[in-house]
Parts: sequence; C-alpha cells; structure tokens
Amino acid sequence: MVLVIDIGNTSIVVGVYDRRDLIRHWCISTKKGRTADEYGIVMTDLFNFAGIRPPDIKGIIISCVVPPLIDTFVEMSERYFGHKPVIVGPGIKTGMPVMTDNPKEVGADRIVNAVAAYETYKKAIIVVDFGTATTFDYISPKGEYMGGAIAPGIGISCDALFQRTAKLPRVEITKPKKLVGKNTIDSMQSGIFYGYVGLVDGVVHKMKHEVGTNPYVVGTGGFANIIAPESSSIDEVDESLTLKGLLLIYERNL
Repeated sequence: MVLVIDIGNTSIVVGVYDRRDLIRHWCISTKKGRTADEYGIVMTDLFNFAGIRPPDIKGIIISCVVPPLIDTFVEMSERYFGHKPVIVGPGIKTGMPVMTDNPKEVGADRIVNAVAAYETYKKAIIVVDFGTATTFDYISPKGEYMGGAIAPGIGISCDALFQRTAKLPRVEITKPKKLVGKNTIDSMQSGIFYGYVGLVDGVVHKMKHEVGTNPYVVGTGGFANIIAPESSSIDEVDESLTLKGLLLIYERNL
C-alpha cells in the first residue's frame, strides 16, 4: 500500500492505494501550528477507523504548497509509518517537461494534477482546480506543462465579501434557485455562484483560443462538483485527480 498526501492551504487530502485501487481517502483541515505528533495521531486514528495498519504502508509521497508543513510531515511519516516520504519538487521524476520561465516556482499540486490528467487522456488538457485558489493549467498534446492562470478561489472571494462589508452576511456557496435574487442572501449566492461560472468559462474560452489545440477540460478540487454542472466549458470532474498524480509520480521514482 502507498500513502499519498496533498497538503493545501485550506485542507489536506490523504489517500491510501492498494496497487492502483484507491481504497480509502480523507480530507482534514490544514493547521500550520500542529506538530508531527498531532498529525500522526490524526492519521493513525483515521487508519484505525478504516481497519488499515500503519505497517501495511510500504511508501509515502507528499505534495505540499505550505512550506512550513513539509518538515512536519516528513517527521510524522518517519515516526508513525517508518518511511521517509518522496516530496514532489525539484529533482523528482515526474515524466512531464515544465515549459515555464521558472519551473521551480510552479506549485507541486499543479504539476501533480497535470501528470494525472495527461496520463489519463493522452491529449491536450486544461485542468481547472477549485482549491483555495482557482488554477487553470494547460498541458500540450505532447504532454508538456505549459503554464496557466491563477485566480482567487471561490471561498476566498466569499470570505472577503463578508469581511469587507458591514451589512452582508456570510453565506453558503451553492447554486441559487434564481439568478435574480429577491433578498440579500439569494443575491449574494447568485453573484458568487454565477460570477465564478462566468470566470471559469471566460478563462477557459480565452485559453483555448490562445493555444489552438481544443483541449479537453477537467475540473477537480473542493468546489468542482458545485460549479461544473452549470459550466459550459468543463467536460469532466475528477475528484481524485491529485491523488492519482501522486501515485504515478511515486511509481516513477521507485
């Protein structure tokens, strides 16, 4: 079994693969102040609940966009699972050329998503990841990571609207019943939801026009299943895309 861990700014997604089968996965909140022991206790509790023994884990791979947590999770992995993890970053074999001005500054999660998407579809791809930030990444027909775009995530935008306005409440991010809201909450949900649908479709349309390859568009991340059904540009949602990419990169570094 292989333990795959994707550490994001808001949440940490953990998965366990038995060969190519994702047998369990969990999502826990990202807390920079937690120690290796605290994360270790959380992880072992999840394993116990799922009936998986830590000795069953034969390898670990981690992608992380929160640098202070890298050492924490390396320590946790060694102490609680007995393995030094593979860390996605410079010097790791991904099988994908990164054709940007500075490949080292590209987020590990974006490369992991790109690897999984190209391995799955073997064609030009745009990956839209609805995380803390909303990212758009383009992979060429040859399997090269070409770059992309980054926008504030839908959660960040919703929080900013609540924090920066005196009279607007915090609202649930969901599709409203009607576009024209009849009260404050409905109006906010309408603006947030349809504003992001428009953002996604607009960026994807412009990106397709620029690259000229008619790429397939895959959505992933926490809000993908909320936005994708209303989007005219997203062809498919794959909630496990990042975990698949981590397993692929782990296998390429054996």
